[in-house]
Amino acid sequence: MKKADVVTFFDRLAEAIPIPKGELEYINPYTLLIAVVLSAQATDAGVNRATKALFEKVRTPEDMLALGEARLKDYIKTIGLYNSKAKNIIALSRLLVERHGSQVPPSREVLETLPGVGRKTANVVLNVAFGEPTIAVDTHIFRLCNRTGLAPGKTPLEVEKRLEHVVPEARKLHAHHWLILHGRYVCKARRPDCPACVVRDLCAYKAKTTLEPAAPTRTARRKRA
Repeated sequence: MKKADVVTFFDRLAEAIPIPKGELEYINPYTLLIAVVLSAQATDAGVNRATKALFEKVRTPEDMLALGEARLKDYIKTIGLYNSKAKNIIALSRLLVERHGSQVPPSREVLETLPGVGRKTANVVLNVAFGEPTIAVDTHIFRLCNRTGLAPGKTPLEVEKRLEHVVPEARKLHAHHWLILHGRYVCKARRPDCPACVVRDLCAYKAKTTLEPAAPTRTARRKRA
């Protein structure tokens, strides 16, 4: 995609949603970290349902350690991979207490040393909790960037690096949320809603969808007969 088209691409997304926000619910950087860890291979809506009650009890690493792994599982058992996620959450909470003064560190390198925290999770936390212009590439963003030609790549890291290069500096802070929301609700996997897309004329996707004709009414079918 040409540089001028990339600028227009983000200008239009920004016009549609001036201040985009993620859909995970959280209270502070720690609860955000927990929510993002839980969101791996799960929907934000499913995580929010589970954490609504959890975050009434747990708001700090100390709270989580006091809760314990077994009771944590009771709160998150509706979320996929909850056994391994519970184990990682208890372990990372212990490390936050022992090594980081119970605070979530504003460093990707340090965050990635925590159990269950990969680059994508670290980028989300840095962006949302600390206002860093990081871009976390999830399934939606990976698909959108390859489909549209915005930032093609064979791996999420390739796409992330490409986005870091092409996204205008003034748009980097919110780029993650603009792209994930567009990928989740418009540039969907099975059938992208191209007629509703504000960047469809900039998109390289050849198999764009069109508005389906309305089903004929009973009167129209009779006339044809």
